[in-house]
Amino acid sequence: METHLDSFWIFALLFKCNSLPSHHNTVSLFLFLFLFLCMTWLALALCFWAYPGGPAWGNYWLKKGCKSKLVPGPRGFPVLGSMNLMANLAHHKLATAANLFNAKRLMAFSMGETRFLITCNPVVAKEILNSSVFADRPVKESAYGLMFNRAIGFAPYGVYWRTLRRIAATHLFCPKQISSTEAQRKDIGSQMVSLIACHRGDIRVRDILKKASLNNMMCSVFGRRYELGSSNTETERLRELVEEGYELLGKLNWSDHLPWLASLDLQKIRFRCSQMVPKVNRFVNQIIQEHKARSNGQRRQDFVDVLLSLQGPEKLSDQDMVAVLWEMIFRGTDTVSVLIEWILARMVLHSDIQAKVHHELDHIVGRSRPLMESDIQSMVYLQAVVKEVLRLHPPGPLLSWARLAITDTTVDGYEVPEGTVAMVNMWAITRDPEVWMDPLKFWPERFVCKDGGGVDMEFSVLGSDLRLAPFGSGRRTCPGKALGLATVSFWVGSLLHEFEWVKSSNRAVDLSEVLRLSCEMANPLSVKVRPRRGC
Repeated sequence: METHLDSFWIFALLFKCNSLPSHHNTVSLFLFLFLFLCMTWLALALCFWAYPGGPAWGNYWLKKGCKSKLVPGPRGFPVLGSMNLMANLAHHKLATAANLFNAKRLMAFSMGETRFLITCNPVVAKEILNSSVFADRPVKESAYGLMFNRAIGFAPYGVYWRTLRRIAATHLFCPKQISSTEAQRKDIGSQMVSLIACHRGDIRVRDILKKASLNNMMCSVFGRRYELGSSNTETERLRELVEEGYELLGKLNWSDHLPWLASLDLQKIRFRCSQMVPKVNRFVNQIIQEHKARSNGQRRQDFVDVLLSLQGPEKLSDQDMVAVLWEMIFRGTDTVSVLIEWILARMVLHSDIQAKVHHELDHIVGRSRPLMESDIQSMVYLQAVVKEVLRLHPPGPLLSWARLAITDTTVDGYEVPEGTVAMVNMWAITRDPEVWMDPLKFWPERFVCKDGGGVDMEFSVLGSDLRLAPFGSGRRTCPGKALGLATVSFWVGSLLHEFEWVKSSNRAVDLSEVLRLSCEMANPLSVKVRPRRGC
């Protein structure tokens, strides 16, 4: 009966339109159709929005027919979903939402038309990250625009990606290659010590750490050696490119999740990428051509030389080499400097723990000689400090964890369709009292003594235990994690061996965060130092 009445109402309106003069008739008909389409769209949007997880999940379940239990999660707003959760400190907001919906194991939410899952549980995290179904990464418009779709991090799962991983594992980040760059890390570490020793008063360590990290990657990747205390146009140009790339890749791009906005490029991300990529191509291609012009005897076996030496199925085109090398510089510079700044901030705040590191340094190394990289393996407490900072301040708490389902699957008993983006909130896992005892306390001893609530001294942060896996796990784990840890441990050990780090008289240590591509200190660390081994 309702259907007949609805039809009668529509025909009555059409009859009314036909009874008007012709020019009014046409306008009225178009107006009616426009209003009808708007009402239909609004009704559908509200229907999609009514499902747990919001509009993207509702769209899928309404089309397929809901036959299984649904993943709990916030509905957000019609059409937009929960895009507000990914603004600013997304890892905080998503952890709060998971607690609110009692969905720490698995929570669904929508970002426009994109379906998302997120877990704050180490068991479910392992299920996702070690699954062959989640072997892909979602490629954002900015990542595609910056050529990362041809690099290790974002290349789609397949033959090309497996080739890149094999090259990384056997050539770029193998133990032999890491060992061959030990002298380089020692040299840059010594330059940092000298630069800091010359400062009087407060020191803003971020500027020194970023420059040291960039110089280290320039040397490893391109074979370029620069003095830390001097400036040159090449490193300055690369620093500007890296900074702009961080901003573009870390920005929430509406076009990634609302495709009907893509052509407008409202945030100018596509435009800025198109302006930046030719500069990157010119910069990296020039270095590649310089390396090609060298004779074999002049080669230093930096990453460019390694890639140029590859033959057969491993050989890369120049354009693919540009993408791979650019990603190495881009990713390798950021993580090291961010992590060291967090470690030094914690040392300033916890002078008793800094004193324990100093005691270990004096016992193993003494004050008569500088720290050597071979000493690090004997320094149990220093390594515990690094792990504890990684636990409380993981550089990539959220954004670097995204995976894309390449087929339909199940996660934690829930049906998950192809095309769903899955994420792990490592920040939430490492602060969960059900996973870690007294999780908000800075307590490196938890990685030294198993008694009293600690874990095994041999606890690995390289991905085997998802209670703490800051570099990822499974197929998409960070290929440079061993090199990154070696660099951080040695540089931190050297800086603590040479100096006592104390609070600035003008600025307190502020542990507030800002989430860009990595999770950084919102206010750069400013400190004073006291020499421990003489000037």
